Amino acid sequence: MKRFLLGLCLILSPALTARLLAALSPEYSIEAIRYASSPGFPVSSLVIGAPKDEKVDIAMVVWLIRGGGRNILFDSGFHRESWLKEFPMNDFLRPDEAVKLAGVKPEEITDIVISHAHWDHLGGIDLFPKAMVWIQKEEFRYYTGEAWQAGGQHGGIDAQDVKELVRLNIEGRLRLVDGDNVELLPGIRAHTGARHTYASQYLRVEGRPSFVLASDNCYLYRNLAEHKASATFSEADGPANINNQARMIEMDGSVDRVIPGHDALQFQKFPTQGRIARIK
Repeated sequence: MKRFLLGLCLILSPALTARLLAALSPEYSIEAIRYASSPGFPVSSLVIGAPKDEKVDIAMVVWLIRGGGRNILFDSGFHRESWLKEFPMNDFLRPDEAVKLAGVKPEEITDIVISHAHWDHLGGIDLFPKAMVWIQKEEFRYYTGEAWQAGGQHGGIDAQDVKELVRLNIEGRLRLVDGDNVELLPGIRAHTGARHTYASQYLRVEGRPSFVLASDNCYLYRNLAEHKASATFSEADGPANINNQARMIEMDGSVDRVIPGHDALQFQKFPTQGRIARIK
């Protein structure tokens, strides 16, 4: 049947082809898993232009996507002691242990899509021993090379995480995503352009309905409501970040189907039990 449908795609209109391809994609479930909370975080570091004295407790999250025989993590959290000392957390549970609460063993994670190379999103890739790791090609290139040269920017990047990326590449467990609107797996597409880091990406999980997982390309629902950028790689990247937040909403037709990276409200907007919010 699948071969028959693929054959039809060669002769049908683009609109009908898109509908057929959607039929071939799994209907994924999506869960947000909170592995810690960071108390009293300055809102001005999350929403450009917010009052300097305003603070908020933010959620530290990985997202579990299940379907088509795969267990996919979007981002991997962190566990290195140095970052726990620098940024004290409340209710910290190592990401692999947090994922177990959703009924998935660390060795059952098939894929990890990394939104960007910051310590709290990349730092858990060594906790899932069989996962294929996906990252933007330019993100990998910059943070394994130019970022550490004179004039480079590697704030928030852990050197040990970079070494782990290189090791995975050598072992054949790394996939480099080349650009915008790339289908990684059936019904899961990577998008770029928000420039939170050198070449950050976000995901669109297609389905009924579809959702955009923004990660730090949009920190809070407040970024969307106020049309204000998250922190960006450079000041010049702010407009691109705002434009991409608008694109996230346009993709799925509703702000309610864009999931920000650190907003604890996602655990109020969606049915939640303990650390896990059922988004879809």
